[in-house]
Amino acid sequence: MITYLQLAWEFFKTGLFSVGGGLATLPFLYSMSAKTGWFTMMDISNMIAISESTPGPMGINMATYVGFTSFGIIGTFLAPLSLVLPSVIVIILVAKILDRFKESRLVANVFSGLRPASTALIASAGISVALMALFHTENFIGLSGLSAVFNYKAILLAVVMYIAIKKFDKHPIVYILASAVIGILFQF
Repeated sequence: MITYLQLAWEFFKTGLFSVGGGLATLPFLYSMSAKTGWFTMMDISNMIAISESTPGPMGINMATYVGFTSFGIIGTFLAPLSLVLPSVIVIILVAKILDRFKESRLVANVFSGLRPASTALIASAGISVALMALFHTENFIGLSGLSAVFNYKAILLAVVMYIAIKKFDKHPIVYILASAVIGILFQF
């Protein structure tokens, strides 16, 4: 029972403070991984890949993944519900009072302050994902072993996909599927 409460509490906190969407939840997931041991850093990269490849909000998909893999069917429902609960509470409160305070300078300043914080959370998550995908930092043993740090296949794929995205105007699912097939064929 205590682990279900801990799961709910961890995702409630994540939902409360990860302003900016699914990628903004990543710093909280890194912290949760280190604190609880429910999943590894490699699991997080798998979560990102699965969450980006499946329909629905990324944060919800990742919460569902963690809930299911760590706590089974109950976790499948508890983690995403706990993640969205703060948003539901805030939306209800804001809807009730925003009409009264929508012209308030304080409210405008709060929203202005949230934008850079959201940008920083998303940028931090993006940089972390890029480092995890393109480099094997665990192989760094000094300048002599520098070549072992680069994930050449992933770097090449990223460059090819970037060029393809700029050159061809295709739906994002085409690039996701192409990357998945390439990953399978070349055993990333």
